[in-house]
Amino acid sequence: MRKVIIDRLKKKKLLISDGAWGTLLQERGLEPGACPEKWNIDYPEKVKEVASSYIAAGSEMIETNSFGGSRFKLKHYGLDNYTYEINKKAAEISKSAAGDNALVLGSIGPTGVILMMGEVTGDELYEAFREQARALEEGGADAICIETMTDLNEAVIAMKAARENTELEIICTMTFDKTLTGDFRTMMGVSIEQMVNEITLAGADIIGTNCGNGMENMIPIVKGIRSINGEIPVLVHANAGLPHLKDGKNVFDETPEITASYVKDLVVAGANIIGGCCGTTPEHIMAIRKEVEKAIKNH
Repeated sequence: MRKVIIDRLKKKKLLISDGAWGTLLQERGLEPGACPEKWNIDYPEKVKEVASSYIAAGSEMIETNSFGGSRFKLKHYGLDNYTYEINKKAAEISKSAAGDNALVLGSIGPTGVILMMGEVTGDELYEAFREQARALEEGGADAICIETMTDLNEAVIAMKAARENTELEIICTMTFDKTLTGDFRTMMGVSIEQMVNEITLAGADIIGTNCGNGMENMIPIVKGIRSINGEIPVLVHANAGLPHLKDGKNVFDETPEITASYVKDLVVAGANIIGGCCGTTPEHIMAIRKEVEKAIKNH
């Protein structure tokens, strides 16, 4: 198994990832309710523009436009028979933009079907994740990024499928919400401790958290991860604050400067890879990069 991210982290303690994809695709004309992944086939040049914009902003790794690329999600658009092609193309586009300058993370998000409700079997989930992971590897991805998970069982099945069917590093991140008692749990009730223990046991090379929170709330989550495991690399993809509705659309108000102001504390907490999620832009990544560079100099 290739460990390209781990190798880079040994040379450089902090790496910069990319930001939101959906936000930038919408700026380029993606209509609400349309399938973002179909753009890999219909508008590959626009998808590449997104990837290239993050490279230009200083991202050392970029994701693929495949977050909703499982056959379960694509079935809603009548595209499940094109799952392999869509995911392979997603990786090819990002690889084309990255060249030798950045690594490509093959994005795999939740399927939207719930295992514990009997909507799907474990074997069916495994097969869907296997198909997606293999297509992303064939398209040129350097790692698989299983992200925005809330169900521990689904996350573990996804990792097993990627580990057994590719030669790529595996990143797994879960999305946490702050509870009324002040701790953090996923929508399915998974605690930080459960996530760290089960995800590392399942063979993740890198763990972390994404979405659901702005950078400020990511700091206690990373501290929680580090209180349980001080060794494994930790990735954080934070939103540009919490969204609110404006004219029927989700709006994120956190400016690049506000987002970047938390980077120092996030690094002290123990994060190794820092990027953005919903609402973040290349401008956010540029601001994050400047703070990361300061942290490296002061380390």
